[in-house]
Amino acid sequence: MHKSVLPKEVIEYLRPLPGENFIDCTLGQGGHSFSILDLTGPSGLVLGIDWDKDSLQRFCAQHPDLKGQRLVIANGNFSQIKAIAEKSGLSPINGILMDIGLSSWHFEESGRGFGFTKNEELDMRYDTDVKESAKDLLNRLDQKEIENILREFGEERFAGSIARRIVADRRKKPFQTTLDLVETIKKSVPTRYHNHRPHFATRTFQALRIAVNHELDNLKTALPEAFEILAPGGRLVVISFHSLEDRIVKNRFRELKASANAIILTKKPITPGEEELTVNPRSRSAKLRAIMKPETKSND
Repeated sequence: MHKSVLPKEVIEYLRPLPGENFIDCTLGQGGHSFSILDLTGPSGLVLGIDWDKDSLQRFCAQHPDLKGQRLVIANGNFSQIKAIAEKSGLSPINGILMDIGLSSWHFEESGRGFGFTKNEELDMRYDTDVKESAKDLLNRLDQKEIENILREFGEERFAGSIARRIVADRRKKPFQTTLDLVETIKKSVPTRYHNHRPHFATRTFQALRIAVNHELDNLKTALPEAFEILAPGGRLVVISFHSLEDRIVKNRFRELKASANAIILTKKPITPGEEELTVNPRSRSAKLRAIMKPETKSND
């Protein structure tokens, strides 16, 4: 069962009030959106965006009563948040949430190979209209390109040996499933890491997922667009799940503070407390940062 990450902290930093409008950039199963809706009634709206059509259809099937209510649903990538918001007609926008982690549904039910505990097709696309899947990349890219992906997006210390083994193994048989990749990684890392935590395949799977979905580029595009469309006094809250994402958020917030007099609300990232970690261990790597648009424009 999916549990929303940092639910109390999201509300604390968004501060939703009755009649205000918000955007949830990753609707998922709606946990954060429902909490915001509860506090913005009777007239406040939430625009819920999801890039994954299957996840969105599942959500709509589970909540048919929401059609035409205060939750407006849109299929798209949050890197296009400005265009999606304009099309929806939502205005003013008092707050935006970006929870950029995977949902439990992606790991447990999507069948797209996001995790390494099940033997599934090595896909990893959020949007199946994206041209290349994970197996396509593994079977096409040269050794140096694969190594760069593993090193840059996964910070994988054994990127070189894993990339070499991937190229060698695909000559015998093209990659098709998650188990194919896990076995190759296992042969590429020292034996002492086979029972190591985190799992020896974690960083490679992360790197491939980021590469397939262009996740870091999308985040870099989305952050300034989201800040731009906020109403004065509006708040942007971002939950990231690994150091590469958090670094981008931190640096972009600093730039917005310098260029637009934005107010950074979190001097350090907010992380889950012991109580949340007990009931939702998957939240352990979450980091929340928040920023506020100035109430009035600067005279500079």
